[in-house]
Amino acid sequence: MDKLLIEGGHRLEGTLKISGSKNSALPILAAALLTPEPVQIANVPHLNDVTTMIELLGTLGADVVIDDRMRVQISARSEDRIHAPYALVKTMRASFLVLGPLLARLHRAEVSLPGGCAIGSRPVDQHLKGLEQMGARIELIDGYVHASAPQGGLHGADIHMDIVTVGATENLLMAATLARGETWLRNAAREPEIVDLAEFLIAMGAQIEGHGTSTIRVQGVDALHGCEYSVMPDRVETGTYLIAAAATGGRVRLTHTRPDTLTAVLAKLREAGLTLEEGPDWIEIDARGQRPRAVDLETAVYPGFPTDMQAQFLALNGLAEGRSRVSETIFENR
Repeated sequence: MDKLLIEGGHRLEGTLKISGSKNSALPILAAALLTPEPVQIANVPHLNDVTTMIELLGTLGADVVIDDRMRVQISARSEDRIHAPYALVKTMRASFLVLGPLLARLHRAEVSLPGGCAIGSRPVDQHLKGLEQMGARIELIDGYVHASAPQGGLHGADIHMDIVTVGATENLLMAATLARGETWLRNAAREPEIVDLAEFLIAMGAQIEGHGTSTIRVQGVDALHGCEYSVMPDRVETGTYLIAAAATGGRVRLTHTRPDTLTAVLAKLREAGLTLEEGPDWIEIDARGQRPRAVDLETAVYPGFPTDMQAQFLALNGLAEGRSRVSETIFENR
């Protein structure tokens, strides 16, 4: 069994470059299946989940080349590899995002259901409901989603999602790019990673408006083309290092990041009495000689306080002065 040996009592100080966003990179990698032309994706983080998605793309017949700077080139020329196996999909929920691109471009897909999740129930019914509204025929057979598009491919639809869901917004957004006619996604997720995916699709030739709002309009096109694109910085990594610096009474400058994607987290750090400075692509925190004040927080869908920052802030509150209440509203078991 691996272990972490931690020697405490040291401030975190220095400058750090933030990695590309995992939650952007995974759907963007899946979206490469929408075209047979090569796409080159830069600023991809070096993570196990990314390796899993790349392995899945290879299983689906894509040629993938990675250079020493983690730029990934994908050529999805296969016209008949449509089976996403359980062995891969079970290890990472984001693997289910290949369903929309496969169905949109190849008109068929066989994708394993993602299975359970350690942080609670995360059903895929909104994904399937939306695809059915676009004309897809969906059957669940032995734990797999067997999906087929009507003759001529998917068609546009006016889709109102029953809940705000990032995954379904991403899957339906990708599928809609090649659907005939106009698609409206209502009650859509507004996360910066949704915007990043939409900008990647636009770089491939998609016609999308309203990304970053709760209503997204997509005008389907006949085909998408290759492109070059750079993944946005990881806001969760950024927030985690800020909180680590605050917890150790340190001073850290983070570069190659996006403060505009972290407004709720930065507001809570300032509420805790911590000193922050920021520019267009950097943030600096100076917590030397400061003990943070405990702050109440409640997780919420974007632009509220992100659930993925809840645990880190809970740890900081454990060191802070005063009492606080932390409420989790996104995942019942987190």
